[in-house]
Amino acid sequence: MILVTGATGHIGNVLIRQLLEKGEKVRALVWKGEDTTPIQDLQVETIEGDVLDLPSLETAFKGVETAYHLAGIISIMPGNNPFVWDVNVQGTRNVLEIARQAGVRRLIYTSSIHAIARAPHGLQIDETLPFDMNNPYGAYDRSKAEASLDVQKASRNGLNAVIVCPTGVIGPYDFRRSEIGNVILDAARRKTTLYVDGAYDFVDVRDVADGMIKASEHGRSGESYILSGHKISVRYLLETVREVTGYAFPKIKIPFNLAEAMSRLMPSYYNWRKTKPKFTPYSLEVLQSNSDISYAKAARELGYKPRPIYASIADTVRWFLENYLLLFARKRT
Repeated sequence: MILVTGATGHIGNVLIRQLLEKGEKVRALVWKGEDTTPIQDLQVETIEGDVLDLPSLETAFKGVETAYHLAGIISIMPGNNPFVWDVNVQGTRNVLEIARQAGVRRLIYTSSIHAIARAPHGLQIDETLPFDMNNPYGAYDRSKAEASLDVQKASRNGLNAVIVCPTGVIGPYDFRRSEIGNVILDAARRKTTLYVDGAYDFVDVRDVADGMIKASEHGRSGESYILSGHKISVRYLLETVREVTGYAFPKIKIPFNLAEAMSRLMPSYYNWRKTKPKFTPYSLEVLQSNSDISYAKAARELGYKPRPIYASIADTVRWFLENYLLLFARKRT
């Protein structure tokens, strides 16, 4: 039996699809009352639980040989968020403890490229850089770094655990409409799109899921593996959407200084409206940061190979357009 926490998330539901294709028996841990649309048509055992609730984890881990821990809270908003820390750090500690007690054969923890210390432009980012729990850029980054260090400690104490660090994930089955997913969908629907100059490394969610399975099969305990893709500019991303759809759409490039000023003034407004901001200090920092990221270790040790980024963007656009009515209904609900 394989357990997947965070099963309804973008990576989680795609991982489950690939595991099922391999003939595996999968158990999905979901929050009580959570929308399970991303996995509702899959032949998977669903169990309600919470990474902050030890008894529910004990139930979820019964009979489990391999566990993929993906449950976490992503936040690009400024300021501290205790819930991010509770779920990402304490939740991971709880999973590690119950996994050890249950005697799981292997645990795969999904960290983030942002858990790794920032490197200046000109230096390639790889697994030789440490996890940085003092990262100044955001509570999410620090929480993922702290949790990653906990996984490494658990591995030194005997738990067979491997860490994977994806970069910016795009691809089909993005039911919750990630930040970059919203950008792609808006462009595909020919809505006016605001953007700033910048670039980042994006990777296909299907390649991330495949890399996680390969990490389970071939990864060395205690090691971390970057699952990156290809560095592209925001403009290239938008132009690719235009090529795939065959339709132009209004694009407005915002001067970086103006976007930066907006990002400092607007979080309160977006919190009040309960909508996602176009720009935050965190997202702008990411687009301006060094994104020369290497997946050489994962390629060498796991056989990891991400597909061309054009194909990923094209498949994302097609999936969004084919499933827009479903996504709109979920948003209304």
